[in-house]
Amino acid sequence: MRYERELKLFRRVVAKGRVLDVGCGTGGFLHRLNQRFPGNYDVHGTDVAGPALDHAESLGIRIRRGSFLDGSFEAGAVDAVTFWAVLEHLGEPKAFLKEAARVLKPGGICIALVPTIRSLAVRLIGTRYRYVLPQHVNYFSCPTLARLAEEAGDFSVEEVAFTHFNPVVVWQDWRRGGNFVSDQDRAALLQKTNSIKQRRRLAPLRWAYALAEAVLGTLGLTDNVAIVLRKR
Repeated sequence: MRYERELKLFRRVVAKGRVLDVGCGTGGFLHRLNQRFPGNYDVHGTDVAGPALDHAESLGIRIRRGSFLDGSFEAGAVDAVTFWAVLEHLGEPKAFLKEAARVLKPGGICIALVPTIRSLAVRLIGTRYRYVLPQHVNYFSCPTLARLAEEAGDFSVEEVAFTHFNPVVVWQDWRRGGNFVSDQDRAALLQKTNSIKQRRRLAPLRWAYALAEAVLGTLGLTDNVAIVLRKR
């Protein structure tokens, strides 16, 4: 299911409280969080995309439209801030982390997940990989992400997690030779992958996949790296 890994990571470090998802888009993560743990979280989202935010509001999520850097959120009022695949799109990622520190309560949690430039996919197929994109203005490794967090100030690093691996994507992108992959094609692959994971007779394949992802995570070669920060 979509956001399963993110929910697992988030739930491990934030049991309850007020949550702000920066770059929330359609509100998918916050909606799933409410579905899975009703009553535990007071969810809020912010982004600049109009139609996507209309959908998020239709799900009952409280939305604030505009730049996160406009200072419209109260200082020290949030228990957790999340950036799911957002920092790689930003010209000023450090400024966004500083703003996250400002709005967090002391001891609050900030989680940032980004694609890692040291993934197995990038090592194997380079710029043919579908997530090497013009709209990604930053590319992070684990050390550069941690250094960015340290430079933002007011944070201590609680945990680093490596997550996500899809061999089908690597195979497809190698065959495509770097041709553009539309959002519709990406969504279709995700839906197909989730459908396959639900088939009981493919349980051995799921176990092999989970093992491969765990091994790659240990080696720091998964598609994404997530950093968990605590406000001092």
